[in-house]
Amino acid sequence: MADKIKVSLLGSTGMVGQKMVRMLSKHPYIELVKVSASPQKIGKKYKDAVKWIEPGDIPENVAELPIVSTEYEDHKDVDVVLSALPNELAEDVELKLVKQGKIVVSNASPFRMDPDVPLINPEVNWEHLELLKYQKSSKNWNGLLVKNPNCTAAILSMPIKPLERLIKINATYIVTLQAVSGAGYSGLPFMAIDGNVVPWIKGEEEKIPKEINKMLGKFEAGKLKSSSLEIHPTTTRVPVKVGHMGVINIVTDDNVDEKEVQKALDSFASLPQHKNLPTAPNKPIIVFKDEDRPQPARDLQYYDGMAVTVGRVKFEGNVLRLVVLGDNLVRGAAGITILTLEVMKELGYF
Repeated sequence: MADKIKVSLLGSTGMVGQKMVRMLSKHPYIELVKVSASPQKIGKKYKDAVKWIEPGDIPENVAELPIVSTEYEDHKDVDVVLSALPNELAEDVELKLVKQGKIVVSNASPFRMDPDVPLINPEVNWEHLELLKYQKSSKNWNGLLVKNPNCTAAILSMPIKPLERLIKINATYIVTLQAVSGAGYSGLPFMAIDGNVVPWIKGEEEKIPKEINKMLGKFEAGKLKSSSLEIHPTTTRVPVKVGHMGVINIVTDDNVDEKEVQKALDSFASLPQHKNLPTAPNKPIIVFKDEDRPQPARDLQYYDGMAVTVGRVKFEGNVLRLVVLGDNLVRGAAGITILTLEVMKELGYF
């Protein structure tokens, strides 16, 4: 189809990159035409350069693609560059492409907190894409840069958005139980996590409050003003392959009706649902009433991993407690990047 959006993918051989390759292989109007990876892989066919760990075979339309560099010349003829680069490489590579005129939608952390760069979780704050109308002039860039949040912040922000509308939040205390895949394929030694829980993850406890507050911020007169929710996370790594969980305790002065909370979460929908976008889950939040749900072994499959699940909703004293679970590789990374691109197309940003 001539009218398909042609994209390239940086970091295509990593875990998140592979997930994007698989998700894009059957997309109705986004076509992956170029794949990039580390310099030693340049020139190899994708099938020979990747250690494929995704379920099923490498998509046929990508297997034979040659690996290209991250230089502008190799991406000048695509509409959008998607990035699943490691954080330590992303800043220089992405900025160079943006300055040379490319639209980059990135899952990496550099520039997430830049006031001129939208940090998008589509159901939560698609309106923040309006920053792009001011970004070129404020930054003197020829292209555009959009960021997706940290995988944990992406998952946690989903239920907090409708709850912020429903009740007055005085403070939020969160304990996360994060899967090892959040550290990458070889990011955590087996001996460090097998039968173990690590009660600290570098950088996560700083990122989560800042990113959630940016996503919940208000856009006025060309500027984004972050929210000021008091958020106190404790982040832990647990011996689970995929699935980030958060136990959220919200302190409030309101008299909370648990059924109203469940209804607000269950009925939550936003522009991606209203526009029926291809990667958008019909229900972004699925609520369980069973006491033992959600569970990573049972509850990551909804809408191909793009929905988050919530359970154990309980109000006691002045604390509302709930447990949220999401697929850190899909809702928290690959899928959110693709859905952000779909929203940008829907709103006419390219």
